[in-house]
Amino acid sequence: MKQNVKLNARSGLAAATEAALAVGELLLKNRHAVKKINEQVQHDIKLELDVRSQKLIESRLLKTFPGAAAVFGEEGVSGDPNADLRWVIDPIDGTVNFAYGIPHACVSIALQQRAKAGKGVTRDGYQTIAGVVHDPFCQETWTATLNGPAKLNGRKISVSARAKVDLAIVSMGFAKSAGVTSAMLPILNDLVYRVRKIRVMGSAALSMVYVACGRFDAYIEGGVRLWDIAAGGLILERAGGEFWREEIDTEHTYRLLASNGLLRKKLNVTMPA
Repeated sequence: MKQNVKLNARSGLAAATEAALAVGELLLKNRHAVKKINEQVQHDIKLELDVRSQKLIESRLLKTFPGAAAVFGEEGVSGDPNADLRWVIDPIDGTVNFAYGIPHACVSIALQQRAKAGKGVTRDGYQTIAGVVHDPFCQETWTATLNGPAKLNGRKISVSARAKVDLAIVSMGFAKSAGVTSAMLPILNDLVYRVRKIRVMGSAALSMVYVACGRFDAYIEGGVRLWDIAAGGLILERAGGEFWREEIDTEHTYRLLASNGLLRKKLNVTMPA
């Protein structure tokens, strides 16, 4: 792409996809390498490669759109916090999987634009207008813009039509905090007897897009961050699904129940506050 291209949903998606594919190559190259850990707690790991991947994404996006948008990501924030546009980046979603050699992780990049209060607008006033989720291990790339279809490797996708709880495959995520995890366990204990299968895969973004293309029927998480779900949430909605979420603090943390649009009430889940 040439420099000085106007940043909008279409051009932003093209640039974000190129950046995601570049990071995917980096992850594949380092798949079997010894991982350098910058920080770790009981339920999370931060790798040196997380930082390197985000810098690679930022350099590519800034080269194409110099000064056009702020950057908001798991590995830091840069640019004008009041900018009309911002990139929301998770350079490696599923870092623990990747660190352990489990090939279920992805790159997630969303472009958000300032918007008036309404459906899909964050507490600080942004709406996702483009998103890409790239899984380098399966060579799968999900994309969508606010007014366009959701696609997987260039082909349109849609959510499942399963409407019966006992036929549903439901993915669940467990946050880093003990409090949220404890609150999610009763939900797990209830659903495991009512749905076909529960899956705990370790990547919020991939769980979202798996719902978008009909592999899963719902995804439930009690304490997930914006950069994990911004791109996947848009892709899910453009695939015909329902992206129910609620911000639970001022740090861009959400509780969510993403589904094919047919199951949220039937699952009868009370999300932790």
